[in-house]
Amino acid sequence: MDFQRFRITHGDRVLDMGCGAGRHAFELYRRGANVVAFDMDAEELKGVDTMFGAMRLEGEVPEDTTAETVQGDALDMPFPDDHFDSIIASEVLEHIPDDMRAMRELLRVLKPGGRLAVTVPSWLPERICWALSEDYHTAPGGHVRIYTRAELEAKLKSTGFRIGGHHHAHGLHAPYWWIKCAVGVDNDGNPLAKAYHQILVWDIMKRPLATRAAEALMNPLIGKSVVVYVDKPAVPGAAAAPAGETADAV
Repeated sequence: MDFQRFRITHGDRVLDMGCGAGRHAFELYRRGANVVAFDMDAEELKGVDTMFGAMRLEGEVPEDTTAETVQGDALDMPFPDDHFDSIIASEVLEHIPDDMRAMRELLRVLKPGGRLAVTVPSWLPERICWALSEDYHTAPGGHVRIYTRAELEAKLKSTGFRIGGHHHAHGLHAPYWWIKCAVGVDNDGNPLAKAYHQILVWDIMKRPLATRAAEALMNPLIGKSVVVYVDKPAVPGAAAAPAGETADAV
């Protein structure tokens, strides 16, 4: 997520829809948002809630902000209309058979003028993963579709969102998943997969210049994810405005 594009103001009410292990929710909390981490998986939410508590105890977050976890279904979220200033839906729509119903729910709970950031797997890296491994996409709860960016934007636009910019991210991760698919997605002991995983951990923990530069070059070509930014028009019927500037910076 590019927080230069997706700006968070202190005190904003922000939903992390399909939060998983909570990576985006934690960053939102650090940035002063009042965060709701939403997911179907109760076990994942327990870990997220524990981390929220630890962040408060360590003084990592502003004292006047809040963070909570909510379990539920993305197709019928337990929030009122026009409730959130911003929403992140990261790597979740590709798991939902009725993705347009989920998009309508996102539109419903977002305030007019609010912003939504959606990330899904990019078409080319994902297509290679599907070709290399049937297990990658047939496991229960796995990916049910491969989006092109044009398809994703068309669906969001038809739902009522106004399309903004986009970029690609996680170029370093695409080769790792190709390796995993080639050797077996559950074969964590494979030497090549283990070695590449260590590189990814090093990159996440240390952010060295070498891997940051490599990913910047790789993102436009094989970025594992595409990030699309949209907003809910403040004026009804304004969703057909032209798309904003597009770029591949992260």
